[in-house]
Amino acid sequence: MEELTHQRIQEKLTEKFGDAIIKVEEPYNLLTITIKRESLLDILRFLYNDQELEFQFLTDITGVHFTAPEEVLGAVYHLHNLPKNKRIRLKAFFPKNDPVIDSATPVFSGANWMERETYDFFGIQFKGHPNLKRILNVDDLGYFPLRKEYALEDSTRTDKDDSLFGR
Repeated sequence: MEELTHQRIQEKLTEKFGDAIIKVEEPYNLLTITIKRESLLDILRFLYNDQELEFQFLTDITGVHFTAPEEVLGAVYHLHNLPKNKRIRLKAFFPKNDPVIDSATPVFSGANWMERETYDFFGIQFKGHPNLKRILNVDDLGYFPLRKEYALEDSTRTDKDDSLFGR
């Protein structure tokens, strides 16, 4: 059996999806592919069903919030080919005022709770999710705690005054 290389994975994805592939990187030797959000489900299905690629294990989904150079949110997917022990990362970015991406649950049923957690903390809405609601925070929280929208520390807190501790 021929070894599955990053180059081969990239070739297959570029051949099939061309314009949907925005950027390819290899930080710390982890193949990382930034894609257009509209292509997510098609790319996940291809990675899952292709006889050579076989990325049939979804390790994790998370969100990211970047504030510069422009304010964007992103969904990050970590996939694993268990038989060949290969891992890849997919990223899709979108404007903060339109935080919607297709749900991965039609391909990976295990995405259900991962997407709920990502929604709960980042406010990313997964279109087509069977039960998208908060999973850890209270329903009436009113904000998404992992977005970079709040001061890191409350300046009115007196318990943080170093002079109270002899410093």
